[in-house]
Amino acid sequence: MNTQTSNRLILRNGQLLDLQQGRLIAGQEVLIEGDRIIAVRPQSRVPEAGVQAYDLNGKTLMPGMIDCHVHVLASNANLGLNALQPNAIIMYRALPILEAMLGRGFTTVRDAGGADWALARSIELGLVPGPRIFASGKALSQTGGHGDMRARGWLLLNEPCSCCFRAGAIARIVDGVDNVRLAVREELQQGASQIKIMASGGVASPTDPIANTQYSEAEIRAIVDEAEAANTYVMAHAYTPRAIRRAIECGVRTIEHGNLVDADTARLMAERNAFAVPTQVTYEMLAEHGARFGLAQESVAKIEEVRLAGRNALRLFAEADVPMGYGSDLLGEMHEYQTHELKIRAEILGNLAALRSATTVAAQILQREGELGCIAPGALADLLVVNGNPLTDIDCLIGQGENLAMIIQDGSIKKNTLT
Repeated sequence: MNTQTSNRLILRNGQLLDLQQGRLIAGQEVLIEGDRIIAVRPQSRVPEAGVQAYDLNGKTLMPGMIDCHVHVLASNANLGLNALQPNAIIMYRALPILEAMLGRGFTTVRDAGGADWALARSIELGLVPGPRIFASGKALSQTGGHGDMRARGWLLLNEPCSCCFRAGAIARIVDGVDNVRLAVREELQQGASQIKIMASGGVASPTDPIANTQYSEAEIRAIVDEAEAANTYVMAHAYTPRAIRRAIECGVRTIEHGNLVDADTARLMAERNAFAVPTQVTYEMLAEHGARFGLAQESVAKIEEVRLAGRNALRLFAEADVPMGYGSDLLGEMHEYQTHELKIRAEILGNLAALRSATTVAAQILQREGELGCIAPGALADLLVVNGNPLTDIDCLIGQGENLAMIIQDGSIKKNTLT
C-alpha cells in the first residue's frame, strides 16, 4: 500500500457521514494539517493556497473504522499450533494481515491477545503498514482456561508456562491473586493499553467447556484493581450469563463475545455502563471453514453451541441499550472476512447501528472519543472516501476495500484512486 504525505490537505465536494444524526451532509469540506483535522466547514469556492486539494465528486466521506477484537498474530486457525511457531515467522506472517486490515478501511484495531507494544510502535513509526493498535499484550488465563492450548497429557511433559511468552501465544497462564496482580503489572509495564482476561470456556481451546467460569472472583477483582490503578480497564472473554455477570460485578468494563447472554444479564451490563463486543462473524466462518483450515476437532464440536445464539445476543444487547463495539476475532486464513461482521449487524440491527459500532461506540471503548471514529476539529485524520452510501447499502464496505477510493490514516494518504 502506497503512502503519500502532505502537511495540509483539503477534501472537498463529498458527502460527510454524520453518525449522530444518521445522514449524509453535503456542502462541507475537511481541512487536515499534519495528523489532525483542523476544520470542518462550509465549502469555499476557491481552495486556499498551499493546500493539496482533493475533489471527492460526491463520494461518501466517513471516519476510519475501528475493530475492537482482533488477533493480528493469529495466522493459524489452530491457536495451539500458532503458539509453537518461531517468533520471527509469526511476525512476518502478521505483516500481510495488518496491511489487509488497513486496506479494508480499519485504521485502528484493539488486539485482544498476542500483539504487543513493539508491534504497535512499529506501525506508529511507519515501519510497517497497518492499523493503529491498542494492544492487550498477552491475555491472562487460568490453568486449563481458554488461553491454555495444551492438549490433555501435555502437563506431564511441559511446565505450565512453557509457551507463555512465545510471540504466537495469545495468552499467558497465571493463577492466584498475587500472581495475577504481578501479571497485570508486567503486561502494563510492557506497554499493554488494556488488560484481557479469559472469564469463561471457549471454542478454540481444547480442554475447557464453554459453560465453565474461569478465575475466581478474588482474582478478577485483583486484576480490575491493578488495571484501574493504571487508569485503564479490563476486557473479558465470556459467553454465559453466569460468566458475564461475575465479570461485570467484579468491575470488568467490556464483555467480548457474550453469545449466550440473557435479558437480565444484558440489563445488568447496561446498569453498570459496560460494553459488549460481539464477534458473530468468527463463528460463521469457523463453522464454514474451520475444519478445513486446521481448527482442532474438539473446537469444531463447540461452534454450534454459540453460533446460533450469537445472533439473538445482538438483539438482546440492543433491547437492553448495551453499547456494542465492532469485533471480528477471525483467525488464520479467515481474516479476509473481517468486514462481514458489518453485514451481519446491518441485517439484524440496521446499517446505522452497524456503522456506529465500528466508529463512535468503538472510540468510546478505546476511551478516545473526539479523537477516533469521528470527523471533527481536533480528531485524528483517519478518513475513508467510499464509492457508495453505507447508510443505504452496507455492501459498499464489504470485501477487501474495493469500494474505498481513498484511505487516510494520521493525515497520510495510504490509498488513493481519485483522479
